[in-house]
Amino acid sequence: MLTIKQITENTVAVLRGLEKKHFKDAKETIDRIIGVNEKRRDIQTRLDNSLAEVNALSRAIGQFMKDGRKDEAEAARARVGELKEGSKALEAALGEAAAELQGLLYAVPNVPHEGVPEGCGAEDNVVERTGGRDAGLPPDALPHWELARKYGLIDFEAGVKIAGAGFPIYIGKGARLQRALINFFLDEARNAGYLEIEPPYVVNEASGFGTGNLPDKEGQMYHAAIDNLYLIPTAEVPVTNIYRDVILEEKELPVKVCAYSACFRREAGSYGKDVRGLNRLHQFNKVEIVRIDKPEHSYESLGEMVAHVEGLVAKLGLPYRILRLCGGDMSFTSAITFDVEVYSAAQKRWLEVSSISNFESFQANRLKCRYRTAEKKTGLCHTLNGSALALPRIVAALLENNQTPEGIRIPEALVPYCGFDKID
Repeated sequence: MLTIKQITENTVAVLRGLEKKHFKDAKETIDRIIGVNEKRRDIQTRLDNSLAEVNALSRAIGQFMKDGRKDEAEAARARVGELKEGSKALEAALGEAAAELQGLLYAVPNVPHEGVPEGCGAEDNVVERTGGRDAGLPPDALPHWELARKYGLIDFEAGVKIAGAGFPIYIGKGARLQRALINFFLDEARNAGYLEIEPPYVVNEASGFGTGNLPDKEGQMYHAAIDNLYLIPTAEVPVTNIYRDVILEEKELPVKVCAYSACFRREAGSYGKDVRGLNRLHQFNKVEIVRIDKPEHSYESLGEMVAHVEGLVAKLGLPYRILRLCGGDMSFTSAITFDVEVYSAAQKRWLEVSSISNFESFQANRLKCRYRTAEKKTGLCHTLNGSALALPRIVAALLENNQTPEGIRIPEALVPYCGFDKID
């Protein structure tokens, strides 16, 4: 979340950023935050003054009694009683103001970086660069759901029977292709200096709030109500929360961590051709890369992360493009985001396979994730993450772009992981 200092010292810039993100009622919300904060500070000052007077009177009472000034001692005791009662009311009011302020701050999205373009939606995103070669498929090329059925790679119908739509079952070489991609992505991340971890697939409410998934995406997360736990929408959530309430030493930065996990998303309201086959699932596999960095280095880290993901799709031989998202198409928590899309030759459309974002201090402020300099000063870290990569649409593009009359070619980089070079 934004800090009070950001809001009060840079109000005009914050409002300009929220306007770029198309946040409704920005002026009213920021004005209310400033007003509630002033109220909170006033209550805190009154409470501090009251407690200071209690302490002073408590010391004086002893001296009054020692000097035989009993009437003054009794008057002081009566005043202390009044102050303590008043302090209780002030403490309750302070708690209410703090809770109101926290709720307001949770509702405000991150302010976009100055490099984020103006725009309302996907049509306003900016293409940074493209790469890869056109697959050159014939007009009758099959989409991946038909290829999966033809070669016995994925059973969508059995998944529906067992769990519902959006939960496919991978079979034979389809399952081996999944495992190959996971291992390939993890090895590439490890070779790039990321520490591999295996996180839990459920998180508590505090973890959801820490990364900004709550309350913003509460309706998109699967919730185990009895235990008040949430199935993770991405490994970003448990991995980043490792550093909640942690002070890192400056020499430890940047922290570079990667993790494979299954991901779970309700995707409420999704329908139509865009969700067919592997295009949009409720459960899917993904390798995530996460960095914790100091502010002055975080944008260098972001560039390295984008280059890493670009290298993965290039090694898989897929046509791709990298987009800089406009303000209206960015997530609630992001300060800047680059999407990587691969081209589906059979569907004749671009498929998003990765989002790489710098959240600056927005998540770190929620997480209380800080770093300490050599001079013993502390500050908020910057957090970053990216998909490296999400499997479903990668698999879709691999199947479609590599189809031939003799079968589906496996990219050379994947052959050692698959144990086969063709699906036929």
